[in-house]
Amino acid sequence: MRVSSKSENANTIDNPVIPGFHPDPSVCRAGQDYYLACSSFEYFPGVPVFHSRDLVNWAQIGNALDRPSQLRLPLDTPSSGGIYAPTLRHHDGRFWLIVTNVSGDGNLLFTATDPAGPWSDPVHLPGVQGIDPDLAWDEDGNCWCTTAGVGQVRIDPHTGETFGPSRRLWSGAPGAKAPEAPHLYKIGDYWYLLIAEGGTERCHSVSIARSRTPTGPFEPCPANPVLTHRGTDHPVQNTGHADLVQAPDGSWWMVLLGVRPGGGTPGWHVLGRETFLVPVDWADGWPVVGELSTSMPAPNWPLQPQAAVPGRDDFDLPAPAPHWISLRHRPPEACTTKEKPGWLTLQARGGSLDDTDVTFVGRRQQHVSCRVRALVDVADGRGGLAVRLDEQHHYDIEASYGEVQVRARIGPLNTVVTSRPTGPGPVVLRIEVTAVHAVNDARTGPDTVTIGIEEPDGTFVELASLDGKYLSTEVAGGFTGRVIGMFAGAGSVHFDWFEYEPVDR
Repeated sequence: MRVSSKSENANTIDNPVIPGFHPDPSVCRAGQDYYLACSSFEYFPGVPVFHSRDLVNWAQIGNALDRPSQLRLPLDTPSSGGIYAPTLRHHDGRFWLIVTNVSGDGNLLFTATDPAGPWSDPVHLPGVQGIDPDLAWDEDGNCWCTTAGVGQVRIDPHTGETFGPSRRLWSGAPGAKAPEAPHLYKIGDYWYLLIAEGGTERCHSVSIARSRTPTGPFEPCPANPVLTHRGTDHPVQNTGHADLVQAPDGSWWMVLLGVRPGGGTPGWHVLGRETFLVPVDWADGWPVVGELSTSMPAPNWPLQPQAAVPGRDDFDLPAPAPHWISLRHRPPEACTTKEKPGWLTLQARGGSLDDTDVTFVGRRQQHVSCRVRALVDVADGRGGLAVRLDEQHHYDIEASYGEVQVRARIGPLNTVVTSRPTGPGPVVLRIEVTAVHAVNDARTGPDTVTIGIEEPDGTFVELASLDGKYLSTEVAGGFTGRVIGMFAGAGSVHFDWFEYEPVDR
């Protein structure tokens, strides 16, 4: 999947640089190449990995955790459980990835010689407590693991052994909520400890401290927080969980997460926490973060656009492309192109999107307005398209023999919104998401989700138009964003093609 952040104006770039549900970015540089990893929570495969030559244009090259031996997500893994906050580093000719699986395995460390994979099976770190683990090596070769809280312990990254108890470091402003996402760097004469604090909601912020040694004591920056949008009407909110990287021209930049709320009050974000880019200057030995905006001046170095992955998938490849994700696991027999060549066949397990074991294959919604279409042949089964946030918040259009139904699940409420008879044979299902730009009152949602079918002549028959705010983090809670995709509720369901198209409205 290519993510192009080049705008139509050659002098500007678009932010986020990786739109959609791509939170907790961690970035590293290896020569002239940049690699970035994000959290994936309950989805399989886990930890998407991106490549760039310019920090602006990114392409997904794989998922680090693509085997059950690497990623165990039991069926009782809750939505927004699973894999939290990776740190990705390049050291001693090898790539190192450390994550937390909060649904059972704790902190895990993986390595690879090629970040596109394959990645190793995990090294377990039972002596490392806390989420958001970071890795940093000092001049003597010691490997320091720093976690949310903020605590630090020396480890052997090859075996997972820890040396001594975890030591408390600097935890940000006194009394501040959720000091987390620590990253430790040696830059010039100082070791810098970068953290997030305030929680990953509207009070999110980035703060930093420095020391002459990796173990402290740390002196906080007098200008902390160095980045926050709390208490503002900025279109990008929840800014935090940052990582520093040096650009091709030697300048410094920061990747971080943020959200783009829409609608009235309190503002609802539906795409999840996205990856943004912002410039960093230095003054008196401290980073000074530049202005973060959705359209920024293009950097001074040459930009290198990536080849685009088509929005349409005809399922001619033997395995799903890296941007396709499923829930908790993806047994090969439940998702295959071998049963009916040129079609994706989903074999039902759970009966609906309410179930944790539903067979679902989707992709992240990455645009505030988009159109999704798919040709489905349910035969004697049942399935269709869904816009999913979690088991309790999703909109679906489900086809069965001779009928389609639109279903809405909003918390404890689960209803068939409407139904319509259909003729025999395959049917084209369609979902249109349209951003709302005119806020009529405080309750106006961020978008509408219009669901229907296409007639053989291409005419769109609208069956339901639903308020998108109920598929938002502000309503549902949690840490993820919308994923739109295909599901099977009974029997075998075949999909000839799936098309995702951004729409300018």
